[in-house]
Amino acid sequence: MFENPAGFWRRFGALILDGIVFMIIGFLFIGIDNKDTRDSINGVVQLIYQTALPIIWFGYTLGKRALGIRIVKKDGGTPTIGTMLLRNIVGGIVYGITFGIALIVSIFMVAIREDKRSIHDFIAGTYVTSNPPSKEGLVD
Repeated sequence: MFENPAGFWRRFGALILDGIVFMIIGFLFIGIDNKDTRDSINGVVQLIYQTALPIIWFGYTLGKRALGIRIVKKDGGTPTIGTMLLRNIVGGIVYGITFGIALIVSIFMVAIREDKRSIHDFIAGTYVTSNPPSKEGLVD
């Protein structure tokens, strides 16, 4: 069921690369004087990026694409809007209400489990794989 799951270091590397993308995007908003407004805009852009890009780009974000990994549903299909909202928003809420303890548990899950699934993967019914999208799913 879970083909070629991506391990901790590749997932962590993709997270770092996506963070660099957001540092660059953040510089675009540096001219906004109000810090709360700037942070809000950056947060919305980040949520859209983390949610929409994997839906329209076969499970990839820029960081994941660079490292050859992508998010897929348990059946191997491309994530949907519902899948990504569960993964990002509900997963984020779980990490927040546990004061990061669930995040630490997730790190160990990805490092130790054979399927390399984290808590937010279980919530959304996803996993991260190094398999490329099937030829049928690609539009040239």
